[in-house]
Amino acid sequence: MTKAIIDTCVVIDALQKREPFWKTAERIFIAAAEDEFVGIITAKAVTDVFYLHHRCTHDSRRTKEVLNGLLEIFALSDTAASDCKRALISDVSDFEDAVMMETAKRISADCIVTRNFKDYKNSPVPVMSPEEFITAMNTN
Repeated sequence: MTKAIIDTCVVIDALQKREPFWKTAERIFIAAAEDEFVGIITAKAVTDVFYLHHRCTHDSRRTKEVLNGLLEIFALSDTAASDCKRALISDVSDFEDAVMMETAKRISADCIVTRNFKDYKNSPVPVMSPEEFITAMNTN
């Protein structure tokens, strides 16, 4: 079964219904919930999602409920010290994205699903847009 790390931007697209991206992001959520693939978010992404969602809602209780729901749909991957150390010496200019790539590599993810191709161009793990990922799932 495909194991995919879902980038923070895709999670936020679904949660905040950001146009024009949210419908595709929502399809990814549904596919993960229906066990069509193993969807993974990183521990770092959870803190980012909390911050971004809370900034919009100003409601800690509701934001924690949203995160609990997310963790029912997606598996959670830790970010290891080794991921951070390898990211520091990588050629990737965006440190957070470098950490995500190193985590994806360490856990043997099949791909990273993101809209942020610019910072993932040197990824050791294949990168797919949400649309590409949905299409690939539908053809397998």
